[in-house]
Amino acid sequence: MRRIALNVTAVAAFGLLASSALAADKSVEMLHFWTSGGEAEGVRALKDALAAKGIEWKDAAVAGGTGANAYQVLRSRLAAGTPPSGAQMHIQETLAWANQGLLRDLSPLAEKDGWREEILPAIQSNYEVGGKWVAVPVTMHRSNWLWYNSALLMKVGAEPPKSWDEFNAIADKLKAAGITPLALGGQNWQYGDLLESVIVAKGGADFYRKIVAGDLDAIKSDTMISVFDQIAKLRGYVDANSPGRDWNLATAMVINGEAAFQIMGDWAKAEFALAGKKPGIDYGCVASPGTDKDFIWLVDNFAFFNLNDKAAEEAQNTLAETVLDPNVQVDFAIKKGSIPVIDNVDATRLDACGQKSYEDRKNAATTNGVVPSIFHNAALPAAQTGVYLDVVSEFFVTPSMTSKDAVEAIVTGLGQL
Repeated sequence: MRRIALNVTAVAAFGLLASSALAADKSVEMLHFWTSGGEAEGVRALKDALAAKGIEWKDAAVAGGTGANAYQVLRSRLAAGTPPSGAQMHIQETLAWANQGLLRDLSPLAEKDGWREEILPAIQSNYEVGGKWVAVPVTMHRSNWLWYNSALLMKVGAEPPKSWDEFNAIADKLKAAGITPLALGGQNWQYGDLLESVIVAKGGADFYRKIVAGDLDAIKSDTMISVFDQIAKLRGYVDANSPGRDWNLATAMVINGEAAFQIMGDWAKAEFALAGKKPGIDYGCVASPGTDKDFIWLVDNFAFFNLNDKAAEEAQNTLAETVLDPNVQVDFAIKKGSIPVIDNVDATRLDACGQKSYEDRKNAATTNGVVPSIFHNAALPAAQTGVYLDVVSEFFVTPSMTSKDAVEAIVTGLGQL
């Protein structure tokens, strides 16, 4: 999650030693962190589409849901002068590498293929640095989803909650029936997912924007205190084995009937699909409580490195063109659980949850309810994000810490940056 810096020596080594071996065999080596079962199916869709164009995808997968491990490997490879062709990144990491001059300028390709007309206007500004296109968006996720096990809700006679008050009431019923209400992995970014969903629910999209902007009045407000009050309630709804659990194992708890709910981005849907579960039958997908009019987005990007080889650039260009192909956009989204970053697609091919996400994005755009994710590196630089992650992680596991304590810790942490 943290910003990665390279010194001048490492950059120089990168420029001098970058190998053209990848170009010789018409391949692209992509470093990424799509390693869960469902994510791997998405990668397979990209590999197949690229192979049809005569380019081999060479996998450089690094496990770790937030990408922190992958970014560390990337840093080491760049410093050693052995870069991959490109890497999966979130927006803030893309900007960090671009500002160090390490990413290829994709502007000629963007102009030729009309990216400005094709890619969603709401995200385009994130891909241009100094007037140059520095990455290509691959797919869009929504973080504010609530996934539920249909049979468990039926067991307690409940409907999916539309507010946090409703969620708490249902969770109490589930707990009384011996059912774990909320599947959660005790990792900082998963606590962050909860936090950003509750911020939007309690304050709305405009309040969320104030938090992103660092508005101290908003951060110290009663609304923000109420956000942590709700997070405190969630402590009592998770199981004792939550700490350290990976997100996909938490998803498996809902799939297997071990927990009723999970708040997680729509990449979770790929795990349900891999398990053969059907939306609307085995499980359901609704916006996290209180956010049905809002869409918290994050985008996975591919950024490419300067390999100083024309053939290598052509292979990189082929991958960029492939991922923006309308059919590939849908093929990948179906496997990955995401939605396309372009609109000229056949959205009817998406499953029920995918179609809902696609329509919710359109509807949220009409009410200014589309906002970037804080905790998936779309809204804030890593330093600011880290303050929130540290505080919410400590808060969740420290019952003696009050909501006011948490808010004050955020103010203090931001003030020290």
